[in-house]
Amino acid sequence: MLRRTDRSKKVTAVLPAYNAEKTLGRTVADIPREWVDEIILVDDASRDGTVDLALKLGLTVVRHEKNRGYGGNQKTCYTEALKREADVVVMVHPDYQYDPTYIPGLIAPILEGKSDAVFGSRMFARRGALEGGMPYWKFFANIFLTTIANGVLGYQLSEYHSGFRAYSRQLLLSLPLELNSDNFVFDSEIIVQCVAGGYRIGEVPIPTRYFKEASSIGFWKSVQYGLNILWVLMQYRLHRLKLLNFPKYEKVAMAASLKPETGN
Repeated sequence: MLRRTDRSKKVTAVLPAYNAEKTLGRTVADIPREWVDEIILVDDASRDGTVDLALKLGLTVVRHEKNRGYGGNQKTCYTEALKREADVVVMVHPDYQYDPTYIPGLIAPILEGKSDAVFGSRMFARRGALEGGMPYWKFFANIFLTTIANGVLGYQLSEYHSGFRAYSRQLLLSLPLELNSDNFVFDSEIIVQCVAGGYRIGEVPIPTRYFKEASSIGFWKSVQYGLNILWVLMQYRLHRLKLLNFPKYEKVAMAASLKPETGN
């Protein structure tokens, strides 16, 4: 069992929330407080009791007056965490689709200085993804898009589409997040930016769980999401070939070139 021995770095969990009242309590209860120093919930103009419940649970709450989308919510999450001196930021979806008890394995490589970003992967053991309720069409689309991304980016990640991930402070400070989408493709843009900056990416296996209360985008929105991912990958390829310039990749590469060397 992992144990946190270094208390010098602040670990913050950020929860991008939208109508999460039914699952928020279970999510927060499973966050290991011996590993997480602060929990920030950013509410994206929910229409239920998410904010009231978050306040009762003692969370730090930031509320959007208007819905800004999944990516827009994350921008606020990371801005607030950095403002409050977080050294490591872990994103936990408050819909309970990702198991918060896996946080130690996610953040330990960052605390130890071995990784700059760590992603929870449901596809390490692909059978487990199906057993956890991932629809077949999402399962095969995940494999297809991941294969293309690995080919374009030159990586060998098992999944690019998990929302359970952790970042170092240095990495987040180097990313021009304001140039990224406010929609679901935001997650993919961050991965491509990590590649553009030469940051160290790690993966840890996590369980898959789909259930009624867990948020999930439908088929046609998933199609749009997939097309957006392909466009992001094409952008990066064009950028690398110097055929077009995309500031969201150029700026992170410039910032990364100024970062101090880190050892393993």
